[in-house]
Amino acid sequence: MRTNSSLTVVTRDGDVITAKRARGGSASSSSLIEINALVQELTKKLETISHNCDRLKFEIVTAQSEVDSKQGAFDIALSKLNESDARIAALTEQLAVSGQNMKSASAEVERLNLAIAEATSAKGRDENELSIASAQLQQHGDIAEPDHSAAENLRNQVSLARTAEVEARLAVRTSEERVDSIAARAKALEDAANTEREASERAVSRRGARARGALISSAIAEAAYEALIHIERSIAKAATERARLEASRSDREGETLTVRSRGRELATVLEQLTSSVHKDEIARAEQRMRIEALEVKCVEELGVDTATLVNEYGPHNDVPTFMETEDGEIVATELIPYRRDQQEKRLAATERSLTLLGKINPLALEEYNALEERLKFLAEQLEDLKRTKKDLLDIIKEVDDRVQQIFMEAYTETAKHFEDIFARLFPGGDGRLILTNPDDPLNTGVDVEARPPGKRIKRLSLLSGGEKSLTAVAMLVAIFKARPSPFYVLDEVEAALDDVNLGRLLVIFEELRESSQLIIITHQKRTMEIADALYGVTMRGDGVTEVISQRLRDSESA
Repeated sequence: MRTNSSLTVVTRDGDVITAKRARGGSASSSSLIEINALVQELTKKLETISHNCDRLKFEIVTAQSEVDSKQGAFDIALSKLNESDARIAALTEQLAVSGQNMKSASAEVERLNLAIAEATSAKGRDENELSIASAQLQQHGDIAEPDHSAAENLRNQVSLARTAEVEARLAVRTSEERVDSIAARAKALEDAANTEREASERAVSRRGARARGALISSAIAEAAYEALIHIERSIAKAATERARLEASRSDREGETLTVRSRGRELATVLEQLTSSVHKDEIARAEQRMRIEALEVKCVEELGVDTATLVNEYGPHNDVPTFMETEDGEIVATELIPYRRDQQEKRLAATERSLTLLGKINPLALEEYNALEERLKFLAEQLEDLKRTKKDLLDIIKEVDDRVQQIFMEAYTETAKHFEDIFARLFPGGDGRLILTNPDDPLNTGVDVEARPPGKRIKRLSLLSGGEKSLTAVAMLVAIFKARPSPFYVLDEVEAALDDVNLGRLLVIFEELRESSQLIIITHQKRTMEIADALYGVTMRGDGVTEVISQRLRDSESA
């Protein structure tokens, strides 16, 4: 407590001692509620301490990261300062070299100025000599031509002097520009050195500030670490105390669970006893209600009270037995002593018989009358249906007789005409129609037998294509003659015929056209020749279909 004022001591008797106060406890064992309250309080304190510990850990980590970042920045600034010092040294060296170059250039400028001055003085002397020579030449114009080599030498010297003057001026200008450039570079190097020096001073000051901040952060981190160690110790002590209290609470909870289990068992027994009492009371009440209902039923249905009924039909009286005679009557035979099991069996058998009989229907008589009326109505309807069936059968017989008569008449006429026309289309041949079932004309079929001249076959499937076509035409013409029609439409019926058979067919067409109109689709010229009018379909040059008609009989008569 003296070394660490933040500790809290709790004794086994419940005394709580801190650095500032002490609170007494009870020597007796704490109750379960007090222990739970203390555990909850300690749990809250532990959560608060854990929260503070986490917060301090986070602050330590943050401070350490900040120290690391500042140390990194310090190292970067130090490296930049070293680089700046190196650049300053290099610039100082370059500045010294530039100073030497400027001195050399100044000396070169002075030398060139002296050369220019000498060249200027030589030029002046040469010009004076040239003017003197020119004057002498004018004075001695009629003298013999002198030697010009000296003048040429002078001119050459003048030209060389001028060239030297120009080169000297150019060298002077170049040297001046070099001097200016070196001076500007020296100025820039000096400014850069000053800037680097100021930056180095600022970096040094920032480095000092960072170092101080690092020291402060280190101190904070050490203090936080010590606080963390202290907190962890406190947490360990609190955890130990919490474990002890939880063990005590577990023991108390086990005792509580045992007591509660025993209480639940007793409550279950009490509930069962209460339920049994209630069931007995309900059973007695039901028995009373049944007895009262039976008493009321005896009075209402039998007209006697229960005392009289018990005296006359009670278990102390003998029970009569009954049997059924041959006439179906139920008569009493003998009396037997009352036995409950036998009477219950008789009651059950009687109830089953009553159940089989079903409930009494008070509307049975009305339903019987209605069903009787319905039966009478249905009988009348059935008689009506029978009469209708007989009438329909008579009508069907009349229709069948009429159809049979008409069919036989048509068949007889068609068969007669077929034999005649077949003989005309096949001279020397034989053709006829035969019924497949002569005894039942309504359901019979008709077979066609055709034997062209010179052949023995009679089946149509063995004939040639032209013979089949001509036989079919003979059949159609026979039907036309037996049952004439106002007009007929024939589609290329003569397409498979040769000229001889076509001529025979055209004779038949001439006979048919006397009583009917014929519309024939054909490509045969001979068929077109006997026509009264022709209708053709052609295509014009522009691709449009056009119908052309021509009446042949009118044109021939004209």
